[in-house]
Amino acid sequence: MKMIHDDILNELNALQDTDYRDFQSRLIPSVDRSCFIGVRTPELRRLAKELAKRDDKEEFLCALPHKYFDEDQLHAFIISEIKDFESCTKHIDIFLPYVNNWATCDQMSPKCFRKHRTELLEHIREWIVSDRLYTVRFAVGMLMEHYLDEDFKDEYPLMVSRVNCEEYYISMMAAWYFATALAKQYSSVIGYIENNALDKLTHNRAIRKAIESRRITPEQKAFLRSFIRK
Repeated sequence: MKMIHDDILNELNALQDTDYRDFQSRLIPSVDRSCFIGVRTPELRRLAKELAKRDDKEEFLCALPHKYFDEDQLHAFIISEIKDFESCTKHIDIFLPYVNNWATCDQMSPKCFRKHRTELLEHIREWIVSDRLYTVRFAVGMLMEHYLDEDFKDEYPLMVSRVNCEEYYISMMAAWYFATALAKQYSSVIGYIENNALDKLTHNRAIRKAIESRRITPEQKAFLRSFIRK
């Protein structure tokens, strides 16, 4: 583990951008400033593609928790490169308890999920009822990414409407989900707005996000505005 870990830290430090580090640390207040190296996302993605081909990558993926935010980001990007669905979900289950910020959560988007949506649902149903903030956020994000088009079913927004949105980062993701659902499946989800099925903050956030969308018609936006709760 020492060998790959040293290689990774040396590479991350060589790619450090201190201005970007300072900017990024302000955007992610849940992570201590000392935990940012300051590597830009394109460089992390490039490095992840290289590391994903290494035979010893498992040693890095199992060496948790990481010290640096940049290591967590790299971890998420390596997982996203795993082609085998079972291996990918295994590593996600190992990693999710250590995810401590919205950026790492949202940027973990495994490519293999596109071909395994039926099997993925079983995992989403487990993640979405977790007591871990970012595990729930990840589950909602996967429902938004993979199940709002041809694979959409009415049960999926119902699952999201039932999550506990007391946590800000869950509420924001649930709002993002419903705003996107309004753009893609308007007739199926407008009832959640009409019937006040969401808590007040998530409800209003969803409407505001939907109104910003170019995929929502002016008539629909006017209708949605009338449901903003005071």
